[in-house]
Order: sequence, then structure tokens, then C-alpha cells
Amino acid sequence: MQIQILKSKVHRAVITEANLNYVGSLTLDEDIMDAANMIEHEKIQVVNVNNGERIETYLIKGKRGSGVVCLNGPAARKGAEGDIVIVLSYALMDFEEAKKHKPIVVFPKDGNKL
Repeated sequence: MQIQILKSKVHRAVITEANLNYVGSLTLDEDIMDAANMIEHEKIQVVNVNNGERIETYLIKGKRGSGVVCLNGPAARKGAEGDIVIVLSYALMDFEEAKKHKPIVVFPKDGNKL
């Protein structure tokens, strides 16, 4: 049996921009993506701490070291600059493997720096 389990988490990043005129997704600083073991186009869940919104979308690489966290397209309606978000990714694993799995958790500092 396989189950879906938390793979990676970026805990309490700050939205730096929201771009409604884009096809959709979340742009995330590539340094943060690397630290969280996330890749471009990976399916993610974004949870907005400020308003309780939860959305599913995918990742786009943002400029390395920029601190960018940008909601794009329709997702831009779910948060505003300055909102705090949690970015989650999941993986399918064998049940026994999942019991041993430890998710990677990243805690960005001011300016979404590591």
C-alpha cells in the first residue's frame, strides 16, 4: 500500500508579490526550493496564515537569493504582499517506508532568507 505523506515544508515565508496577469503558480526563490528539496513544476499546497486560504498549484523557480514568494494568476487572489504562507509538498511512499520518513522543513528568516 502507498500513502501520501509530507515531503517538504517551507514554514512561514512572506509573500513578496501577487501577479494576477500570469498563467498561474507560485514563484519561489531557488535557494528556498533547494533547501526544501522542491523542484520546478512540483505540485504544492500553499496555506495562507493570514486569511486561511489553501490552494494547490505548482512551483516556478524564482531568482536565487531574491527572497521572492509570488502568487501568480488566479492564486494572486488568495493572498497579498506581506501575508505569511506555508508551502507544502507531498510524496507517495510505501507504507513502511513512510513510517521512517522525516520531512524537510525550512524556516525562512527576514526577507525570506535562509
